[in-house]
Amino acid sequence: MFVLLLLLWIIYNGQFTVEILLFGIAFSGLIFAFMCKFMGYSIKKDLAYASMIPLILEYILVLFIEIVKANIAVVPFMLTKKKQEPVLIFYQTKLKTKTARVVLANSITLTPGTITVSCEEDQYIIHCLNADMFEGAEDGIFVRLLTKMEDKALKAAGIVIPEKEEKEGPYHEQSY
Repeated sequence: MFVLLLLLWIIYNGQFTVEILLFGIAFSGLIFAFMCKFMGYSIKKDLAYASMIPLILEYILVLFIEIVKANIAVVPFMLTKKKQEPVLIFYQTKLKTKTARVVLANSITLTPGTITVSCEEDQYIIHCLNADMFEGAEDGIFVRLLTKMEDKALKAAGIVIPEKEEKEGPYHEQSY
């Protein structure tokens, strides 16, 4: 967080001089000390969160690749006049945090051919152009990477969330 505060100081000043850098270090240090004392930040947590940057970059790369693959998979649906059978998938995730669940929902929506219709707690309703589009997603790369990031973030924050029991299977589908 200290580095982020310092970078913001330099960017908002619009120029880079030794004076600006020294004042930025001093002010960023004071603000960071305040945040550590009263807001629960620590250098240890910041280093743990910074270690997640490679995972975040990997997730973005995987998301981009999956978007391209999904685009290629959707093209035949658009070019054929064959009647499609869209389905609603009811999916239960094992992700523990709201942030990870929302990122998963948005990732599903960003990939062509699938839209997250509803995301309530750990239950999703996903519209797919056909049932094959969601096949294997319940334990797919998005969930694995988000689980890794989530575990690392929770460990860094010192939070333990107990496992929840599944109500049904991980997912089921319904044609309409």
